[in-house]
Amino acid sequence: MNSQSESPLSQTAAWQALARHASGFADTGISSLFKRDPERFEKFSLHHHGILFDYSKNLLTTETLKLLIDLYQQAGVEAATSAMVAGEKINHTEGRAVLHMALRGNGRHPFRSDGEEVASKVAAVQAQMASFVERVSSGEWLGFSGKPLTHLINIGIGGSDLGPHMVCEALKPYARAGVQADFVSNVDGTHLAEVLKRADAGQTLFIISSKTFTTQETMTNANSARRWLIERLGSEAAVANHFVAVSTNLEAVEQFGIHPDNMFRFWEWVG
Repeated sequence: MNSQSESPLSQTAAWQALARHASGFADTGISSLFKRDPERFEKFSLHHHGILFDYSKNLLTTETLKLLIDLYQQAGVEAATSAMVAGEKINHTEGRAVLHMALRGNGRHPFRSDGEEVASKVAAVQAQMASFVERVSSGEWLGFSGKPLTHLINIGIGGSDLGPHMVCEALKPYARAGVQADFVSNVDGTHLAEVLKRADAGQTLFIISSKTFTTQETMTNANSARRWLIERLGSEAAVANHFVAVSTNLEAVEQFGIHPDNMFRFWEWVG
């Protein structure tokens, strides 16, 4: 690598020391590390709230960890983390804060963006989501024709598709019986058409996930789903029973036919 393509990080003393250390692992296998240290698993694994983090089966030693910590310190990661948590606009390309961890917080950390506290706002949307899920699950929320909603179709692209899709796959063993979930992201109409072949309009709930509610691929599929539903249930009024939104654009969501109470909001500091 020539000097022009090297990053400032690779020029630090910690990086150079780590590179020299790494060269010593050329002929080292994981099994030999375990033979050398039978207590390796206990040293290089953590348990936290029922989750096991096992990094013992990686090419590292206690010396590696020391050198990685040196690199962490020289790279200024701690200061950058503090800036992120403080709500500073560390997303320089878009000029915005990056407070995704506030979405996963417990409400006790005073995250702030542009001087405003955000944890209570997140907690309010989480409570709104929990209430909505309970109403759908219990059968209190019914479709336009009076049927319970048992088929969920998420329409989004990028993070609005991959994130919820991953969660549903990961938590599939805990899913409620009798509920089907599908994810539509491809603007090719075949993707949505194939999913709708298996759907009963009277029992289908669409979740339209788009920050701006103008994303071309997402809204093309959303409008196709809207037409499909209206054709089968015979009324535009059915949209309010069968569509919810994850967005920031209240005006566009209302124009689509979704009631404001059924929009789950997020903020500019979610990229």
